[in-house]
Amino acid sequence: MQRPPKVARQSAAEGARLALSGDWTLVASQRLEEEGRRIVEEARLDRMVSIDLSQVSQLDTAGAWLINRARHDLARRDVAVTLEHVRPEYSTLLEETRYRDFAAPSRPRSNVIFVLLADFGESVVDALREFYRGVGFLGEFVSSMMYVAANPRRFRLTSLVAQIELVGFRSVPIIVLINILVGGIVAQQGIFQLLKFGASSYTVSLIGILVLRELGVLLTSIMIAGRSGSAITAELGSMKMREEVDALLVMGLSPFEVLIAPRVLGLVISLPILTFVADMAALFGGMLVAWWYGGISPAAFASLLKEAIALHTFLVGIIKAPFMALVIGLIASMDGLATQGSAESLGRQVTSSVVKSIFMVIVMDGVFAVFFAAIDY
Repeated sequence: MQRPPKVARQSAAEGARLALSGDWTLVASQRLEEEGRRIVEEARLDRMVSIDLSQVSQLDTAGAWLINRARHDLARRDVAVTLEHVRPEYSTLLEETRYRDFAAPSRPRSNVIFVLLADFGESVVDALREFYRGVGFLGEFVSSMMYVAANPRRFRLTSLVAQIELVGFRSVPIIVLINILVGGIVAQQGIFQLLKFGASSYTVSLIGILVLRELGVLLTSIMIAGRSGSAITAELGSMKMREEVDALLVMGLSPFEVLIAPRVLGLVISLPILTFVADMAALFGGMLVAWWYGGISPAAFASLLKEAIALHTFLVGIIKAPFMALVIGLIASMDGLATQGSAESLGRQVTSSVVKSIFMVIVMDGVFAVFFAAIDY
């Protein structure tokens, strides 16, 4: 039967003597808190107090902590506290739950400029470290692909086809919708601005060159980085958390061959196809808006477009696509395998993967633009 905790003051030759009795456990939480405060109230005016634990039938960490808290509060009032008739098991509990003060750490005073410079330097170091890790990951991937090329039986065609379906086929609706809208917006703005100069027909040249060289592949890559890149990071991160990647290593299988190669190659194959679809969708959206808003018929649009572009205009975007797909796949896979054993780490890696992929896609687009301009292509 549960006995409620009690504190009784008894007469003593010197100071006060408090006899504790009953069950000092968490079951009687409210009463336990009250009796813990009563210890301080009964002895706060004395110089010495002894606490007798002989009648305590049960004691857990909650009761021991409250007794220690009372001892601490009395000591702060210059009251000497001693414990009597403490059982060995109670002594262990009291020692482990002794009351501690946790002082707030003092914040170091620092110059704001130094803090900003230190943060900038740390960001630069982190970026260089990520670049170094990425180069190493690329080397492992290339080495794995060379091994697979030398041993074709190890190539997983079924996984590759599944990834092409997930990355390519299922991305077509959103890619088409986004690019139709963007093509229409570019056409509307082009007509609106060029109409002031009586040159609205040049809108067709603007749409054709801008879409085929830059916008089609760039928008498609950004969409794939957000849609498929994040999915790859989440998949590999979940496998890493559940130790499935370690299980592959134990079975003598390479994660690069089983998990990474089908996903990266699926991206490399799918993105040029999606870029072609995006180009056609953007041109179609531009043609509709030019017809409705600028009075340029589809036949006239096609004729002007044929004069404005050449084969190399179309090939520029297609050439960029595999390289952007490779970067997206490698970043997504690397961040997925870098996941630690927590959901917070998985979310952080997915966010990092998407941000880095989009950033690198834009950087590569700029590099390719400068390169093609330098060779006059």
